Amino acid sequence: MAREHIHFVTGRLAEYSLRKTLEELAPAVGFDYSIDVLGITVAALMTPRWAAPRIHPPAAATRVMLPGHCAGDLRPITAAIELPVDVGPKDLRELPDYFGGPRREITELDEYDIEIVAEINHAPRLPVAEILKQADYLSAAGANVIDLGCDPGGTWSGVAEVVRELIDRGQRVSIDSFNTAEIAPAVAAGAELVLSVNSSNRRAAADWGCEVVVVPNDPHTLGGLDETIEYLTTEGVSLRIDPVIEPIGFGLAASLGRYLEVRRRYPDEELMMGVGNLTELTDVDSAGVNVLLLGFCQELGIRSVLTTQVINWARSAVRECDLARRLTYHAVNGRVLPKHLEPRLVALRDPKLMQHGEEGLKRLRDAVRDRNFRLFAERGRLHLINADVHLEDEDPFALFDQLLATDPQNLDAGHAFYLGYELAKATTALTLGKQYTQDEALDWGYLTRPESTAGRHARHSRRPDAKDGPP
Repeated sequence: MAREHIHFVTGRLAEYSLRKTLEELAPAVGFDYSIDVLGITVAALMTPRWAAPRIHPPAAATRVMLPGHCAGDLRPITAAIELPVDVGPKDLRELPDYFGGPRREITELDEYDIEIVAEINHAPRLPVAEILKQADYLSAAGANVIDLGCDPGGTWSGVAEVVRELIDRGQRVSIDSFNTAEIAPAVAAGAELVLSVNSSNRRAAADWGCEVVVVPNDPHTLGGLDETIEYLTTEGVSLRIDPVIEPIGFGLAASLGRYLEVRRRYPDEELMMGVGNLTELTDVDSAGVNVLLLGFCQELGIRSVLTTQVINWARSAVRECDLARRLTYHAVNGRVLPKHLEPRLVALRDPKLMQHGEEGLKRLRDAVRDRNFRLFAERGRLHLINADVHLEDEDPFALFDQLLATDPQNLDAGHAFYLGYELAKATTALTLGKQYTQDEALDWGYLTRPESTAGRHARHSRRPDAKDGPP
């Protein structure tokens, strides 16, 4: 088989970095290459229609690779050159990963076997419309069952109405109460699961005709658990067991051990874990906690979790559990590490930082021929580059003062606002250890909100002069 020859297409600014990357990458991977440097400063701004007549692959080329930002219909290029055309990564520094290392693209993780029960706290205090709104939001985030959390010490007279409303909207419903006066009308209206049952209310459970969650009378000793399970089994009541996880400092390690013990005692029964006891009661972003707990559940065969998202740091807990259950299912059943599979769960920092380095920035500075500002953030410093200057500082205010001292002729109020916005993003990236790319949203994983460039004036972007790029 003939050796593959890839013809890379780029712009003037990226030429040096691309050549340097391919000098090491091509021999390591095993392909030949050639490079087309088109008459445009920033390769990401080319369009297939503009690029098609300007690409001239050699006769040996077997395929053409475009920059990752070159979006749109590729047929003008394939028609002009009659070769397969690939769109590579958005940043050429990702080429080594693209050709053989772990890929940054999101892996399709479609399978899971853990059910998410999402609690609406203090439901009796809420208007029906608010309960329905929260239920829709939780379901869209990945919840399978909507749990109506009741208040101790009272009886919710409107519980049946709310259950019926939810079921009419296609929701599955559970009721979170020990109060039989609340539970009975809820299950009569269609609630399919009761949280929770112990010796105090187990005799009523035989009349409900639905599944129940069994908890011990004393979680620390599992006291009363076996007796309740035996009674409900004798009465033919479907059940799942929750040994109750404890917060840090109140017996977390021992409570995890009790899940192991209950699984040993009841190898075939369904188990549940209330992960909110950790995510709501620990000063930490909840995503990592949810991944660890869902991993524990996946390995132990715990097929349902109860969560809530009341406190602000856990406000996306259901979405996190949904991503975590898919990731851990794939890892456990495929016997692979849960790494480089689901980047959306890496939110605070980025999986990998790519840097130009001092030499790369110098080359970029020498290649720029226009006055549009390019911003870079790496190695703890902010860099501002155009044809006239290469300014750098740790402080965005000091950097902007340096720029003003050069008496720039293209810095009107709108452009100053644009630079301030980008500098704020760049400073955030440096602070947290995230990748900064000008004119792109910072990657916050599943929390990322894409930026719209529709309202930006051309002079506020990195677009090259009109004569230098596509029409």
